[in-house]
Amino acid sequence: MNARSFFTELKRSRVYSVAVAYVVVAWLLIQVATQVFPFFNIPNWIVRLVVLLAIIGFPIAVVCAWAFEITPEGIKLEEDVDRRIKRKTGRKLTALIVIVAAMAAGVTVFRFQHLQQASEAAKQPPRAVAIESKSIAVLPFENLSEEKANAYFADGMQDEILVNLAKIADLKVISRTSVMQYKTDAQRNLREIGRQLGVAYLLEGHVQRAANRVRVNAQLIYSRSEANVWAQTYDRDLADVFAIQSEIAKAIAEQLQAKLSPNEKKAIELQPTTDLTAFDLYSRAKSLFLKATFSSTNEPDVRKAIELLDEAVKRDPSFFDAYCQLAYAHEYLYAITGSDHTPARLALAEAAVQAATRLRPDAAETHLARAQYLYYGLRDYAGALAELEIARRGLPNDPRLVEVTGYILRRRGQQEEGLQNLQRAAELDPRNFDTLQQIALSYQFLGRYADAIAVLDRALAIVPDSVETQDVRGLFYFFWKADTRPALQTIDAILAQRPSDVAIGADTWFLCALAERDPAAAERALVAVGDNNCWSEGVLPLSRSLGEGLLARLLTSAARAHVARGARRAPPAQRGPRVGGRKPVKPGSLGQAGEGMHAR
Repeated sequence: MNARSFFTELKRSRVYSVAVAYVVVAWLLIQVATQVFPFFNIPNWIVRLVVLLAIIGFPIAVVCAWAFEITPEGIKLEEDVDRRIKRKTGRKLTALIVIVAAMAAGVTVFRFQHLQQASEAAKQPPRAVAIESKSIAVLPFENLSEEKANAYFADGMQDEILVNLAKIADLKVISRTSVMQYKTDAQRNLREIGRQLGVAYLLEGHVQRAANRVRVNAQLIYSRSEANVWAQTYDRDLADVFAIQSEIAKAIAEQLQAKLSPNEKKAIELQPTTDLTAFDLYSRAKSLFLKATFSSTNEPDVRKAIELLDEAVKRDPSFFDAYCQLAYAHEYLYAITGSDHTPARLALAEAAVQAATRLRPDAAETHLARAQYLYYGLRDYAGALAELEIARRGLPNDPRLVEVTGYILRRRGQQEEGLQNLQRAAELDPRNFDTLQQIALSYQFLGRYADAIAVLDRALAIVPDSVETQDVRGLFYFFWKADTRPALQTIDAILAQRPSDVAIGADTWFLCALAERDPAAAERALVAVGDNNCWSEGVLPLSRSLGEGLLARLLTSAARAHVARGARRAPPAQRGPRVGGRKPVKPGSLGQAGEGMHAR
């Protein structure tokens, strides 16, 4: 049989039609599997199995089309079937191809549009368009005092006014973490700030402290037109500073026509302390702690904040807010950074929570402090959720409530619900760098890499020099597209501009080198990894020996494998040079995200 007659026979037997129909149906099944299976938490290996079976089935379908024919009487050998039946079957097959092709095209278009819309939405701050009429952000107050040390006093004024407003359920109030980035020494574009934060109103202020007097000027501004809605100057004795804060909060609530319940009014009028020096120490500690969130060397700031808070509660043992902040600072070192994961550190957190409980057992802030201790300290998910539910009644604008709820649900395997809570936290704290990173991780856990990358772009717009975030962005792109170029471009930029930080992305470098089957690059990356535990399997940390074994397998050299086995038994001092500081263990196995971005 020559080639021409062979292809003629293929056409006559409708092998072409069956092949086209198979491809179309297989494509539709794969699209359904990738879109629907994750919704039911079906493992990814089943999706891969569907793809594999579709590929294996193609040659089988072609051979069957060549040898057999479907008739009303069943499947028969092709040579035993009348030509009229073949033509009738062919018309049905053509109609099936058209219908299934239309369905596959519809699914493909829907998926493409969904990805495009989700990507665009992820790039924008939540509620960028539908801004609530009773929404407000309290911007950092400018310090006009001659003594620059009074800058912390101005920060404390701003923070207390923000905290008081946040207790009003009829308002939407943006968290201090997001507003602290709009410095007073820079020219503010109020319209742009309102758009970025998703609020209708902004509160600005100036504070001047001299001897025993304080002058506070506050202005309420409509962000869309930058029009001044309300302004007031308070010139009082320093002892009246907390009364000024309460008066400003109540005046703003009145201007925005917010309903103020008796309990909310009482909470606003409650003074945090009677000791102004203790208040200064507390304000300095909160500012340091907030700045630590945006710093790669945050531990010294956190430890200094703890020292200041300890001094504050020594001066005023009834300083309730200071105890709540102190408890979380200890939990931060114990569980979030893990730099002091010791029983002694946990005991300090527990002592601070107990002190707050003795002072105000029924306060919403007490229940939040207990919830954070139960979650970060004891991993008591049920207990933490119960405390968070109680705290929610008195802290309607506190993003920490939904943030911690999101972490708990995520750890319980409720990824979608966890993501939704983190997104609600971002509505109240839209420029919180850490929250955006956690949202990106949730998208990664759901396999939504386009959304994860879009959120990381928002995070990089806030902290553009974050090497960890740049590294993880390239890693996500590799997971999504199997394309190592973005990740390797990031590594090249680190090596050229900040070589001392290469350890941060060394494990990503190593993973890409394995994917590219580049032993030389893998060896360089492994040296950069050093002795850092940067890989894990579940919660079990894996040592550098994992990398040595993978490199040995890549080299396909028995000698190299022998060296790797020897290094596994050798003490750490005999291993390769260490580059950079210790890295947090990544969640998941080789190929999970990211240094500095571990799931909370």
